[in-house]
Amino acid sequence: MRPLRVLLLLLLLAAAAAAVWLKVRYGGGGEFPDRTGDPLLPMSAELPTPPGNIAVSADGRVFVSLHPEARPALKVVELAGDGVRPWPSDAFQSAGTEPRHFRSVLSLRIDRQGRLWTLDNADHGLQTPRLLAFDLGTGEVVHEYEFPPQIAGPGSHLNDFQVAPDGTTLYIAEASIFAQTPALVVYDVQRRQARRLLDRHPSVTPEFYVPVVQGRRMEVFGLFSIRPGVDSIGLDAAGEWLYYAPVTSLNLYRIATADLRDASLPAATLAQRVEVHAPKTMSDGITLDTEGNVYLAEPEHSAIVRLRADRVLETLLKDERLRWPDGFSWGPDGWLYFTCSALHHVIGRLPSQVRGHAPYHVYRFKPGPAGIPGQ
Repeated sequence: MRPLRVLLLLLLLAAAAAAVWLKVRYGGGGEFPDRTGDPLLPMSAELPTPPGNIAVSADGRVFVSLHPEARPALKVVELAGDGVRPWPSDAFQSAGTEPRHFRSVLSLRIDRQGRLWTLDNADHGLQTPRLLAFDLGTGEVVHEYEFPPQIAGPGSHLNDFQVAPDGTTLYIAEASIFAQTPALVVYDVQRRQARRLLDRHPSVTPEFYVPVVQGRRMEVFGLFSIRPGVDSIGLDAAGEWLYYAPVTSLNLYRIATADLRDASLPAATLAQRVEVHAPKTMSDGITLDTEGNVYLAEPEHSAIVRLRADRVLETLLKDERLRWPDGFSWGPDGWLYFTCSALHHVIGRLPSQVRGHAPYHVYRFKPGPAGIPGQ
């Protein structure tokens, strides 16, 4: 029996060492300060499974990714009067007849050229991450690209992105939750080339806070803190400035897109071009209107916050019904749409628990200034 006891002791010691390693590498963190205030606007706004991101066309068509953390049967849908329908077809929703089928699509955008882009992180890079662009009218694939491992390998998380006004460049937030090597990825559509930039720069690296959303501290078994790298990413109407930040960063950063597109610029020089734009709240999705105001989805306090062009924060919406406000898209007529992914009811939960918190919501409101549909 003595060898068995020794073996059990060794196994317990190994488990304890593994728990310590997990806690040191991924755990811990302070509480993020509350920078929201009293809401200035009323709100207005259902899905059987949590939405991820949203893209609204100039003629009012609404497309939504269903959050991959909930393991949905459908991955991308179009919202219609009679509910949801798979987009562009059933074949893309699962493995089978379509080799380019969706696996883990979180972000989607509609560009000004009439294409709907989907970004598939392929289960955090365990498979091959992929970009697909679809013609909005026909649903046909008009562009595709698979990211090589040196751009988005295992542990990567191609999270959200923006498309340049001329449709030639995509700016992607590589949150890198597991690999912990966050970066910006710039994709040249015409050349079909992707580059990793600002790799592990302070502007893409999360600060040491843990989100606390509607009473849940976002840690898995008290060991793994949900603290992604660069996640929030937005583009001004002219496409000249890219605004970005990790969820738990105290600041919003920006950089000129001309610098990001300049492949001859040394990495050290590019790093010096990063600007601290302004202090911000905790943020998931962000977007900008045509007047340069930045809108932030603030999950900790169930709020939508506007960082005005004069860099003053104001709270537009604040309501417990906003369960983890997430992705934004402008639609026509000044409507700003946003999803509530309710990730505190999804991450680390059983499918029955996720279903028990249904329905999940997409909202819209008019903040005053308008934005570019699809962005």
